[in-house]
Amino acid sequence: MEETVEKQEELEKETKEVNGTDELSKTKQELDETKDRLKRIMAEFENFKKRSSKEREMLYNSLLADIISSFLPIIDNLEKAVDAKTEDEGYKQGIELVLKQFMDTFKSLGVEQIEAVGKTFDPEIHEAVSSVQDESLGEKEIKEEFRKGYKIGTKVIRHSMVVVAN
Repeated sequence: MEETVEKQEELEKETKEVNGTDELSKTKQELDETKDRLKRIMAEFENFKKRSSKEREMLYNSLLADIISSFLPIIDNLEKAVDAKTEDEGYKQGIELVLKQFMDTFKSLGVEQIEAVGKTFDPEIHEAVSSVQDESLGEKEIKEEFRKGYKIGTKVIRHSMVVVAN
């Protein structure tokens, strides 16, 4: 009887060891799954942050473009005022200074004028309002600019109105 009790205790001890190993491997598996889930969540969060940052930048540039576009007619009029003939040099210098201040502010905001005259016509940034035949110019070369165009980075705020040759 004593032998049976000893064997039974031994069997229970082995069963506990096996069960302990099973529990340990189960716990390790759960830990690995939790780590994997955490890594996925962290990756998703990083992607979310990048996407949000990109969307915020696009929204900022879009709002800035809308604001700048409302100032463009004022710039056009100031440029016309600078080109107008006047006897009062002080007045003309004042207009030039205001125009320069506007252009410096645009430049600080990343707004650039679109180059046109002498360049090849690009429908992405230029708007052709007329076409002329001129043998001295190349094909699709811009001869004249009626209205200046502006852009922020690659986003066009206003297309250049141009006359295209040939």
